[in-house]
Amino acid sequence: MLLDLPPLVFFGGKGGVGKTTTAAAVALALSEAGRKVLLVSTDPAHNLGHLWGVKIGDQEYSLSENLEVCEIDPALTTKKHLEQAREVMYSMMPERLHKEVDHHLALSASTPGAHEAAILERLADLITTREERGYEHVIVDTAPSGHTAHLLDMPELMGAWTEGLLQRRAQSEKFGEVVRGFDATGKDKAAGVSGDSPVERRNNRIRHILLRRKEKFAKLRHELKHAVCVIVLVPERLPVLESVEFKEELARIGVPVAGYVVNRCSPADQGEFLAARREREEGFIAQLRASVGDALIVRVPLLATEVQGFAGLREYAEALGLSRS
Repeated sequence: MLLDLPPLVFFGGKGGVGKTTTAAAVALALSEAGRKVLLVSTDPAHNLGHLWGVKIGDQEYSLSENLEVCEIDPALTTKKHLEQAREVMYSMMPERLHKEVDHHLALSASTPGAHEAAILERLADLITTREERGYEHVIVDTAPSGHTAHLLDMPELMGAWTEGLLQRRAQSEKFGEVVRGFDATGKDKAAGVSGDSPVERRNNRIRHILLRRKEKFAKLRHELKHAVCVIVLVPERLPVLESVEFKEELARIGVPVAGYVVNRCSPADQGEFLAARREREEGFIAQLRASVGDALIVRVPLLATEVQGFAGLREYAEALGLSRS
């Protein structure tokens, strides 16, 4: 599993099943195998810092020579996103309209999907600059299943939306050229129109911004074509059912599942209670197997201690069957 992972891997699944721990253990194992790794959390309830006992923020934080981590802050990311939008809009509009711009952006901050769009922009920047920044792998610890599927579906939607804006800009500019070509009497005045008017400068800047966004989302969609998802679950009825539904949603989006990590499996030789629980868990794992065919399923036993720090994550990585060589 370790050597076969592509450069971009998403870890998803139901909340509270160990996604963060699994993603962190895989990232650590990859880094200790000599690969440079960026581990990113998009879950608003971040736990990467708790795992290592350090404060991790929105900027990349170096944990070791080959491992950097980042917890995307939705509020901060949205704020920066809107500040950049304000700067651009201020430059394109007369000062008397700046209050209207502020009012519009204040409403946008609380619009449904604003945080998701901002997170996607930030994630796109991290993923599409992976190679030039020297990362061999970007591991993404995501929010629970439904949020993950929506996040993976958004690049296509954002790309189509940006393309639509470009088409409307082109139509608007052509119409504007026609209108500017005649005076109030209908006479042709093209000979007196400057090729560098304020309107044309504004249109060129809008076009440049939209083309840059289009290119970014095109790169992100290209990266996602080669990405995989690892689904983490526990051997219980609801997580198994949700994992099967999540697999089907990922198939619709076009992101293959590299494998399933079944976490906290009870031992069979530790008394009647755990043996009975193990027997019930085997039934749920069999249900998962029937739904996913011959896909990789990795079982992780219930550990006696809480996973924390480098030592704990190395132990968990070994339980996953990841080699440190």
